[in-house]
Amino acid sequence: MLSEKETRHLRRRLVAWYRAHHRPLPWRNTTNPYPVWISEVMLQQTTVNTVLPYFRRFMERFPDLQNLARADLQDVLMIWEGLGYYARARNLHRAARTVRDKYGGVVPADVTAFRNLPGVGDYIAAAVMSIAFDQPYAVADGNVKRVIARLLLIEAPVNRPVDHKIFKAAAARLLDMSQPGTFNQAMMELGALICTPRRPACSDCPVKVHCRAEHDGKVGEFPKRLQKSPPPEHHVAVGVVFKKRPGPDYATPPGRAAGGAVGISRRTGQGRRNASGRVRERNPGGGEPEGQNRLPIDPHQARLHPLQDRDGRLQLPIRIRQGVAKRTHGPSLGEAR
Repeated sequence: MLSEKETRHLRRRLVAWYRAHHRPLPWRNTTNPYPVWISEVMLQQTTVNTVLPYFRRFMERFPDLQNLARADLQDVLMIWEGLGYYARARNLHRAARTVRDKYGGVVPADVTAFRNLPGVGDYIAAAVMSIAFDQPYAVADGNVKRVIARLLLIEAPVNRPVDHKIFKAAAARLLDMSQPGTFNQAMMELGALICTPRRPACSDCPVKVHCRAEHDGKVGEFPKRLQKSPPPEHHVAVGVVFKKRPGPDYATPPGRAAGGAVGISRRTGQGRRNASGRVRERNPGGGEPEGQNRLPIDPHQARLHPLQDRDGRLQLPIRIRQGVAKRTHGPSLGEAR
């Protein structure tokens, strides 16, 4: 462990580096908890470069919590489309309505109240409380855990849930209580830009003088990770329903869909199917879809094979590989954002 003097020196060096070199991301221009919250939800298991256009579109469509709370869930999911992990969007929508109804539309500054909102875990609570409200809660996401593992030569695997408390406690000891939000962002930025999973730029690290892995020549050996077994494969049959007469759209009943749904729409005119399996059709008249069948399959967890016409029957074989979503739009929480 670092001495108190070393810890103070690390805090000063790290914050000075962050102020000079941090990326000018749109959610860093404010202490308003709403955009900070939105950004942290989107950044879960998703890279910054992927999140940026989605964040801008989301804030244009739902500029404040009241707008999000009033919105229809389907409108929220449409803006979210392509970002994956759709439970995040559903929970965010539910949480916004809870804040509107229970807290008068004001994001609670109490960590317990905020932590109890749908979709809010320890990491998001610590990030929003520290960045938006300057409260002394340390974050311990994948970037921070990697930095700490190398800094202190922690042997515990960063991806073993039971060991998360080790990294959380170490992050709390390092936290600069006088500027917790800035320090947390500095730790995350260090992991994203310098202390990366592969080929870290140790020569540019502002706190390398305190890094035990650098001192012992063991940077490549940390952090430790448990090897995961390969994801299982499942083969499922899928039916495509075409509705010929007017009426309600086909949809999965509320609560029945898994983490997301592939909606296959049929419109007048010609079109093509995109990578997520959704039909994109040219519809000059701007009419509504004739029908839609939502399948309880997250498009980021499925590999869709082309439609095949066999013996006059329409077939859409889908191979689902569980866990693929963790690599679809970027790294997991154990890697750089």
